Amino acid sequence: MTRTRSLASGLLTFSAAAVLALTSAGGASATPAPSDSKSNPSVASITVDAGGAADYWTPERMQSALPGDTLASKALERGNRSSPAVVEKGKPATTKGTKGKPTIAKSENPVAHIGKVFFTMGTTNYVCSGNAVSSANGSTVATAGHCVNESGAYATNFVFVPAYDNGAAPYGKWTAKALYAPTQWVSNGDMTYDTGFAVMNPLNGQKLTDVVGGSGTAFNQARGLTYTAYGYPQASPFDGTSLWSCTGTATNDPNNPQFGTQGIPCDMTGGSSGGPWFIGSGSDGLQNSINSYGYNRSAVMYGPYWGSVIEATYTNAAKS
Repeated sequence: MTRTRSLASGLLTFSAAAVLALTSAGGASATPAPSDSKSNPSVASITVDAGGAADYWTPERMQSALPGDTLASKALERGNRSSPAVVEKGKPATTKGTKGKPTIAKSENPVAHIGKVFFTMGTTNYVCSGNAVSSANGSTVATAGHCVNESGAYATNFVFVPAYDNGAAPYGKWTAKALYAPTQWVSNGDMTYDTGFAVMNPLNGQKLTDVVGGSGTAFNQARGLTYTAYGYPQASPFDGTSLWSCTGTATNDPNNPQFGTQGIPCDMTGGSSGGPWFIGSGSDGLQNSINSYGYNRSAVMYGPYWGSVIEATYTNAAKS
């Protein structure tokens, strides 16, 4: 199923199959919402009290937040033990990273609908990437499952900062009012379903995609497509200050085929988790996956296949 792109503007994070997960802490509180109903058995969600979340994220806290990939490893510990995965450091290639080392990833100018995701898990602050997507509510952000829920615990202090660039937040900090993820992710940390969606509160009386635009989404597509992935990698050789991208043709994960994931050549590191995969060669395509995980010494980024379960999660978030 394919949904067309809405509006015309644009704006990460990468979770290692054993690395990225969302956290929440500080002033926000969360109250469970009845989402695992008979009509939507594959979707779990929570309603979030966003009070104080925007103020919580001072420039100092944003700068010191840990890459969300440090939590993804817990998913494997909860049942996906077949092949360990860690944050991808990458192999030398052509362009230069922010700290001078060669990388496959390409430096990009800010895109309005792509941004950084900040959240607290427990008492620790984390950072991921995310993308505003077209939705009925005009307020939905796609990211990694491990950036909204870890071991059944939901993130707090969740904010989305579109077009983040070297500390600047040109469109402000958008706070979440609800978080959604597949039940298979929330219950078991199943890497097959490492995708989450956040529904954002209005800011200054406006809805998110009315301000920054929103990508169309696609589900149940053919495998082996060409994708461009975006994110804000923070671990060396990157520093999390700007947007990067990778482009390539997707192939199946040979190490853990049971995940059903696909990978493209990419050496973005922790912090890029949750960043969008667009079909084609730019940020104006349909979103069809997210940065999820990678393996040590292998410059490949893997993302989940967006099938019916993730589509149901998106549908519930988009109409809430």
